[in-house]
Amino acid sequence: MAEVLAVKNIVKHLGGKQVLHNVNFSVEKGEIYGFLGPNGAGKTTTMKCIMGLIVPESGEIQVFGNTGLTQEARKKVGFMPENTYLYKHLTGREFLRFNGNFFGYTKDALEKKIEVLLERVGLEKAADRRLSGYSKGMLQRVGLAQSIINDPELLFLDEPMSGLDPIGRKMVKDLLVELRGKGTTIFFNTHILADVESICDKVSIIHKGNIIVESESLKNIKGGLEDYFIEKVSSFDTELDTTNS
Repeated sequence: MAEVLAVKNIVKHLGGKQVLHNVNFSVEKGEIYGFLGPNGAGKTTTMKCIMGLIVPESGEIQVFGNTGLTQEARKKVGFMPENTYLYKHLTGREFLRFNGNFFGYTKDALEKKIEVLLERVGLEKAADRRLSGYSKGMLQRVGLAQSIINDPELLFLDEPMSGLDPIGRKMVKDLLVELRGKGTTIFFNTHILADVESICDKVSIIHKGNIIVESESLKNIKGGLEDYFIEKVSSFDTELDTTNS
């Protein structure tokens, strides 16, 4: 399979502290790829580096075979950050229309696309309410709709299940599986292991800025992802304590 994302030896410091230590992994076309780690492990920092929101001091990031997120690549990428900044004075429909206008849709085609997305994320009845009146889960849903309005080939989601109730989580998981079936590659950060176990093809685990599991197939993980995750994190901590003692 073709490689659509490669992260090679990236190093990043924030506030005088090294938060990413030679991070390496790659994602192949058509995968749902889970990037796992405890809170503060470096998941969001890594994604920000990939998206060009912050710049690592060293290493290389390739998207669709090119270094960095080129202008051409941006047209084929979707992104939903963990804390999406939304224009709260807009309605859900207006917010999607605003974002869709960046991608060259005709007026009629965009309106049809918006209707499909609103229904797909369960917001058709709230489409004309202002975002200021949306719950956290509803904001997550409209943020997800925004991230796929351009039918991206590569989709980045930072904690996409955050704030969702069980129905919302099921809806998002079903949507991600549907997108994979259409050829979309999906990379998402999370610490909710049950969601990963049910839909992901491969995972990497980051802990304290280090990749401790790289591109492992879920099929090769025996005994459940939760036990595997805890074992790997605990083993790394023990090794680190031994090294530092």
